[in-house]
Amino acid sequence: ERMKFHINSAIASHEVRFGCRPGGMWPAEGAVSQSSLLLLAQHGMAWAATGEGVLVNSLRQSHGYVPDKTEYMYRPYRVHDATSQIHCFFRDDRLSDLIGFEYAKWYGRDAVANFINELEAIYHRTDPAVEPVVSVILDGENAWEYYPYNGYYFLSELYEALTEHPHIHLTTFSEYLAQSPDSDVPPIRVEALPQVVAGSWVYGNLSTWIGDRDKNRAWDLLCAAKQSYDLVMASERLSLQDRAAASRQLADCESSDWFWWFGDYNPSHSVAMFDTLFRANLKNLYQHLQLPVPIALEHPISHGGASVAEAGGTMRRGS
Repeated sequence: ERMKFHINSAIASHEVRFGCRPGGMWPAEGAVSQSSLLLLAQHGMAWAATGEGVLVNSLRQSHGYVPDKTEYMYRPYRVHDATSQIHCFFRDDRLSDLIGFEYAKWYGRDAVANFINELEAIYHRTDPAVEPVVSVILDGENAWEYYPYNGYYFLSELYEALTEHPHIHLTTFSEYLAQSPDSDVPPIRVEALPQVVAGSWVYGNLSTWIGDRDKNRAWDLLCAAKQSYDLVMASERLSLQDRAAASRQLADCESSDWFWWFGDYNPSHSVAMFDTLFRANLKNLYQHLQLPVPIALEHPISHGGASVAEAGGTMRRGS
């Protein structure tokens, strides 16, 4: 129920801003599961994207082994059941992390040349009968503050080199799936993936949100608030306006970023800000529900601990 709320909200937001429905979705940090992907399919999404580790774990579970990367990585996979299907793309962690964490330390031209060489190597190592699809995905805003001039020179030279390259074609997932059969591009190679193991781009699992003591404590507080929300909603004692406000407030409390930041591997000052804001949002939810605010929300959940986190903690590597 809550996932449907967030999917519908995302679709409505996209329609307002771009005048059309989205063709697919990239969940937070590519966090997916079999059931969540099929739910996206039921909402009309043609594709979803996630991390390389999710594919590796899924292949290991379904096949019992993982073949060479060039044999499994560079293509979309179809996830389906009896009534729905969706195409899933998996990001190349190495290339994505080079842009996210390494190239900012290089001269822009050298970084671009290295990236092109990496793509050419993939092209020559894969089956020549099927053009490889290389998915490079990272946070759209966080990497560039670490580059000289916010990545202006790197990005300008990168896109120029990519567009002029004879074998590299820039595309989107929607454009790739919609290409016509008589296109100059070799045929789409799609394989069925029997079962998707739940995970994200970060280490191929969900540990960036749950498992740590502080993260689990935050989930306990959210679950308690959700139980109160359910009871109040069932009582029908709130007005329609108050019910809508409480629903929106609950959605704010469910943001993935709260749980991302809790834990001892992030800087204390950043954790403190997110901790305060998370508890403030939960307090607001209780107020919308016209319930007393639990005393537990007066106490910090997490204190952090790392003096310095890579990229300030705003990004994580794929592995």
